[in-house]
Amino acid sequence: MKDDLKKMYRTIMDDHFPSEMRISFGEQTLIYRKRSWKIKDQSSGEFIEKGLRYGENPGQEAALYELVNGNLVLGDCKFIDPGKGLVSAITEEDMLQSGKHPGKINLTDVDNALNILKYLTDGPAVVIVKHNNPCGVAYGKDISDAYYRANMADRIAAFGGCAVFNRAIDKTTADMISQNYLEVIAAPEYEDGTLSILSKRTNLRIIRINKIEDLSYWRDARFVDFKSLIDGGIIVQQSPLNRIKTKDDFTLAEATYQGKRYTISRPPTEAEYRDMLFGWHVEQGITSNSVIYVKDGVTVGIGTGEQDRVGVAEIAIFKAYTKYADALCFKKYGKAYKEMELDILKSNKPRDILDEIDEETKKQKGGLMGATMISDAFFPFRDGVDVAIKEGIRAIVQPGGSLRDHEVIEACNEADPPVTMVFTHQRAFKH
Repeated sequence: MKDDLKKMYRTIMDDHFPSEMRISFGEQTLIYRKRSWKIKDQSSGEFIEKGLRYGENPGQEAALYELVNGNLVLGDCKFIDPGKGLVSAITEEDMLQSGKHPGKINLTDVDNALNILKYLTDGPAVVIVKHNNPCGVAYGKDISDAYYRANMADRIAAFGGCAVFNRAIDKTTADMISQNYLEVIAAPEYEDGTLSILSKRTNLRIIRINKIEDLSYWRDARFVDFKSLIDGGIIVQQSPLNRIKTKDDFTLAEATYQGKRYTISRPPTEAEYRDMLFGWHVEQGITSNSVIYVKDGVTVGIGTGEQDRVGVAEIAIFKAYTKYADALCFKKYGKAYKEMELDILKSNKPRDILDEIDEETKKQKGGLMGATMISDAFFPFRDGVDVAIKEGIRAIVQPGGSLRDHEVIEACNEADPPVTMVFTHQRAFKH
């Protein structure tokens, strides 16, 4: 059975989706063309023209379509026009090394990384995605620094992930990438000498996306979002628009309860505002119900897809501690924390090394001291922020709108030192 599963992952499925797809919205019609690529099959040595290798799992036929005609306007909303393709417009020439035909998840990971990067245009930035959620996102002084910070934010989850860069990859960055295992990398360009370094990993998909330098266009561009139901029905919605562009779009938290007005006692510093913007922009690409922590332009802990808000806040804290300890172990000893733990267990050596790492992680509170907490929805109770305040966070971003906003504001003001908080007046749900 194990060998059968491996064979399924290697198999290129035929798909029976048509070469063209038309979707009519009343009198308006959008025309899509199925995307395929001629790629050399590693087992047979033959060039095979095919689209997606398979869907989310082997055994699921799948196809990628690019919008090629039609200009959809519904009400006062004008949707994305043809000729604006990013992932759907990838050509054979853009696949600088294909390894093998891509699967659905390979391309949706790139797409969600771009969904975050479209807001991170102020400097070199990298988004590493795994299973359609970011595991590490960072700004850097240059692209190699951004990659180092994003990777160290969660080395564990980054293994086998997809890394997308908003600047050309240079030799320094290529050398760093070659030391890790990634499935996909995408960038606007690759400097001379980088492909020979990266292509040593023959299964690595190396993709050039020409429009990354123009990503800001997609910030305010709507697309039609489809959700299929198990009964064959379809829910259609507009894609969301993020209203937070600058720090001035935030408002200091305030609430009125039983005639009493509650206000946050301390406004954010400029450094906190930078992390607030960074964190809220990263939040746009995270599966809800989510809470994340960011600090100095890098993610510290990412909690995704939980049902309760205090639970996801605690999970993100746990992940921050875990990732901090792993990064500390790797920096000091060149080994992952779990690898070191296994070595010690096998050799019956004392845990002095790990105890030292655990103590330092506890002392630094997993890197959470001074961090900013970001929530995609309001806090229905103050317990969600209380668990983070205990870890030393200094700032909070949340939509606001709870009946207990006043209690959350009180929690921030009671902290020592006081924690600042802003409202976005907008949720950031993503399912």
